[in-house]
Amino acid sequence: MAAAIFPGTFDPVTNGHLDLIRRGLGLFDRVVVGVAKRDEKNPLFTHDERMEMMRRATQPLGGVEVREFTGLLVHFANQIGISTIIRGIRAVSDFEYEFQMALMNRRLDGAVETVFLMPSEQYTYLNSTVVKEIARLGGRVSGLVPLEVEQELARRFPLIDAPRAGARGT
Repeated sequence: MAAAIFPGTFDPVTNGHLDLIRRGLGLFDRVVVGVAKRDEKNPLFTHDERMEMMRRATQPLGGVEVREFTGLLVHFANQIGISTIIRGIRAVSDFEYEFQMALMNRRLDGAVETVFLMPSEQYTYLNSTVVKEIARLGGRVSGLVPLEVEQELARRFPLIDAPRAGARGT
């Protein structure tokens, strides 16, 4: 069974992340979403909250497993027996950083390969930092994140209107 890891902090998970997971499922039988525990990044959401939001967001997709990891990604890959990493590339600036990381991961473990995927055009501008900033300043994030994440952001930033369950899908 072909499998890959899609790692990140996912603070919070966006529809762009879900797009890449779906694309990964088109290439691999199974995608393990590795939610990194990186407190030094000062995440808005706790690790447990990020894990739960990712589980809920990926629940409708078959072939996705959500797992936490700390430390080096290559150690996590070895621990779970998967040697392929999926990374998203939105722009040339992403490529430079991701290329360096892929080469370093390969240096640390020559068996690990990185597959770069491009998101749908509608998500090329989207990242978690932008979503948090929009929510923090009272903007609507519908269509950028799953409904459950939008509701969580509304709880954190009361300036935005909380969406109602069943109002729309992801």
